[in-house]
Amino acid sequence: VQLQAFGGGLVQAGGSLRLSCAASGRTFSGGNVGWFRQAPGEEREFVAGLRGSGGAFYADSVKGRFSISRDNTKSTLYLQMNSLKPEDTAVYYCAAAPRGILSSIKIPSLHDYWGQGTQVTVSS
Repeated sequence: VQLQAFGGGLVQAGGSLRLSCAASGRTFSGGNVGWFRQAPGEEREFVAGLRGSGGAFYADSVKGRFSISRDNTKSTLYLQMNSLKPEDTAVYYCAAAPRGILSSIKIPSLHDYWGQGTQVTVSS
């Protein structure tokens, strides 16, 4: 499985971006898929995740502003980010855990496949 994330960029506070993650090799049909981010000097943190059976999960810091979705026909995962804040600045990674369970959806080390990351910079 290869994941490729794209869609990052520079945006002013209050703006929006949509990240995409294209998968090759298999579809996002089961397990967990999600988005994580890592700011300079910080650990990688959970942003949003989707279960294969449905159900979206979000970090408290992005609830109400970010929305995760997927298109299984295109093997693509999305992250719509609205009302962006300077503290959202980070490299964003998509990840997949085909055999992941619910309790692991927020844990980076329990995801098997990772995209290369896309930089999101929010200016104040």
